[in-house]
Formats: sequence, structure tokens, C-alpha cells
Amino acid sequence: MTPWIAALIALFVWWFATGAILMVVKHADRRGLRARKIAVVAGLPLIIAGVWAFQLSLTDIGISGAYLGFLGALGIWGWIELAFLTGIITGPITRPLPDGVRELERFLRAWGTVAFHELLLVGALILMVMEGWDAPNTFGMWTFIILYAARISAKLNLYLGVPKINTEFLPSALTHLSSHFRIRRANWLFPISVTALTFAVACWLERLHSSTTQGEAIGFALLTAITALALLEHWLMVLPLPDERLWRWMLPSETVAPGRSPKLKLPRRHEDAHGL
Repeated sequence: MTPWIAALIALFVWWFATGAILMVVKHADRRGLRARKIAVVAGLPLIIAGVWAFQLSLTDIGISGAYLGFLGALGIWGWIELAFLTGIITGPITRPLPDGVRELERFLRAWGTVAFHELLLVGALILMVMEGWDAPNTFGMWTFIILYAARISAKLNLYLGVPKINTEFLPSALTHLSSHFRIRRANWLFPISVTALTFAVACWLERLHSSTTQGEAIGFALLTAITALALLEHWLMVLPLPDERLWRWMLPSETVAPGRSPKLKLPRRHEDAHGL
């Protein structure tokens, strides 16, 4: 199997997994809190399988080990994101940002909206680094590190302000998050973020070029692909591209129950739709 096929597999998994999580969240969101809790519990096999695959990959330096580590990290990450998007693991602040607050209070309130989610991610990251740092196969660990670093960068850029912000796919439990975003032409962090991600892509490509085994080649191809996707997601915060169409067709259409009036549609903000 060539590294290019591995990169295409990473692209497909990223697209499909993002759409699947959004679809589950949308269906559960329509049915209320109990359905959202059931969705998180029903998703537990995802994180269990992810932990199992990650552990199994640590001593496997072949092609299978590269895929197991990559998919295991995505499984762990995907369940944590599911728990967040359903509103089950978020933060203590669940109300919109009041007008006129000072910057320090705004930051603390923004942190409070995602605090429990961030602590869970940090805990998972620490455990995976402790398990994987000296292991023969570190591709699962690095996959999670990339996902974590890219997500923190994306959240900070949304907080500081970017031209495009995703509100279309926010479930009802997280609608208050949009009040903490800023729409603005640019912020100081964005060029640092895209430069760092571009450098990371270049590093993975260099390691891919110098790899000596098939397992290494596949692993570095997967890391290159997932980092390049993170870089693309950052650029989609500023480029006027309708990337939300990648997943909109997978989501359930809005239906109106008999005897009920259709919901009033509010004007949408300029949107994009970021993946895992």
C-alpha cells in the first residue's frame, strides 16, 4: 500500500467521521437531553475500541500498527468530541456572553464554556504521551497531539476573531458558544498558527521521504494528511469557500410535525464547517 493511498484513507476517515458525529448529534439534539445522554453512552464502544487499538499499536511497527495507532487516536478523539457536541461534557458556563464585559472576564467566561471538555482532552493527551513516548510506534500519540494542538489553535483564533465562523452546525446545547466568537478581518495568532502547521506538514513530508520501512512511510503519510487537513481548516476560517456542503447532505433535513408551525429561520452568519 502506497503512502498516497494512506493519505486518501485519512481524508476519507476525517470526512466520514465528522459527518457521522454531526448526524448523531443532530438527531439526538431534536429529541432532547435524554437522547443526547443516550448518544454519548451508546458511543462508548468508540472510545473503548480507540484505547484498545492505540494500546495494540504501540509495539507494532508495521503497516497495521500505523493504521491502528491513527484510528485509535481518532476513536478516542471522536468520542470526546461527541460528548462535547451533545452538551454532556462542556463547562460550567452555559449562558451567552453578556454585553460590555472586560477582556479578562470575557476570556474567563469563554474558558468556562469548555473547561470540562478541555480538561478531559488534556487528561487523555497526558495518558497517551505517557504510554506512547518511548514506544516503538508513536503514530497514535502524534495523531492525538496534532488534533489537540490544531483544535486549541482553532479555538483561540475563533475567540480572537476570524472572518468566517461556524454557527450552522452548532447544536442547541451549545448555541451560547457563538456569543464568545468574534468576526473580524484578522488576528495576531492566525499567521503564527498557519506557519506552525505548514512547518509541521513539511517536517512530516521530510520524515516520509526518509522513511526506511513501509510502516514508517504509511504512518508519516497519515500524519502529513491529518496535519494538512488541520492547516486547511485554518485557512477555511478566512477563505470564502462553501465547505459546509461537505457534510450538509449527510444531516437530517428539518421537518415539521403535523399541526405545528414551522420554526422561524434566523439569518445565518457567514459560516464554515470544520472537521474533527
